[in-house]
Amino acid sequence: MSVLKEFREFAVKGNVIDLAVGVIIGAAFGKIVDSLVSDIIMPLVGIVFGKLDFSNLYIVLGTAPAGVANNLADLKKAGAPVLAYGNFITIAVNFVILAFIIFMMVKQINKLRKKQEEAPAEVTPPEDIALLREIRDSLKRS
Repeated sequence: MSVLKEFREFAVKGNVIDLAVGVIIGAAFGKIVDSLVSDIIMPLVGIVFGKLDFSNLYIVLGTAPAGVANNLADLKKAGAPVLAYGNFITIAVNFVILAFIIFMMVKQINKLRKKQEEAPAEVTPPEDIALLREIRDSLKRS
């Protein structure tokens, strides 16, 4: 079997396609969660903590170059060594929120699956029983 044929069989399998769909949906879902966190949740957290903007929290390592404004963007442009821990806090909060949302989704999916498994399946009687019931019903009518 040629390598190309093996690869084609591998790539067309359902699991690989399901994985690809999952990655694409996950990337889109990640953008939604990023927007939720950066545009809605983080401003609220900033208000609670005294209007802090975590993305601008940093520590200048060493001395800042002369004539450079004391903000993160200008210090980075100037090449000053900066420990931007606020960005890490933002990304960590994004991760926790994303993990919680995925946990809630999986929990609901498992709940639905459990309900499906518990639901009694419609049982069809064997043919001989069905035939006997038909005979019984036709005798009742006569």
